[in-house]
Amino acid sequence: MYSERPEETLRLLQLCSPTLPVGAYAYSQGLEFAVSSKWVFDETSTSLWIQGLLENSLTYLDVPILSRLYNGWSSQDKNEVLFWNDFLFASRDSKELQEEEQQLAQALSRLLVDLGIAEAGEWKKKPRACFLSLFTLGAVRWKISLHNAVLGYLRMWAENQVLVAIKLVPIGQTSGQRILSSFTSIIPNCVTKGLSLEDEEVGYTSPGQGIASALHETQYTRLFRS
Repeated sequence: MYSERPEETLRLLQLCSPTLPVGAYAYSQGLEFAVSSKWVFDETSTSLWIQGLLENSLTYLDVPILSRLYNGWSSQDKNEVLFWNDFLFASRDSKELQEEEQQLAQALSRLLVDLGIAEAGEWKKKPRACFLSLFTLGAVRWKISLHNAVLGYLRMWAENQVLVAIKLVPIGQTSGQRILSSFTSIIPNCVTKGLSLEDEEVGYTSPGQGIASALHETQYTRLFRS
């Protein structure tokens, strides 16, 4: 993630910060149901759940779409951006996951406008807006390289999942750091694989998360919104 441009590194850290005021902390993306059902119950099972999603879902869906959105914003091709935004939204296969996309995207669009990226305002009330579309807009306008943007996005996603697990499983802070450390060699491989995919290879491959998220909608007690 090193850059000869310190501004790029600092902007990347800002865009991927847990303090980014978009409300990502409120969502577990199905992990809460997985914990309540004892699919995830300790440090090892937590690590396997998150790693499985990294390798089988984000690698084949989020990473290649991030690349295509990034290229769309870079070339000012709105049709390309809209196509892959809608593709990603349609791939979120539960009501909760789709609502999460909309709410995070709206929050990030407001923030980017406040930070000087005026074109993000068009997405404030856009149906089916996805967080990743606004994330890549920020990355392009702040001149963050594609590779670094993908690394940062995956690390940010994994960190949020670990924070959820610390509250729900529960696991300790040290366990959480061990899990994140174990992804140090996994995430770069996910980036390489995901960026190499052709259009026909892009797709969602983690039905377990979709099932967990759908069943979470009617879960009796919940701390998280998804």
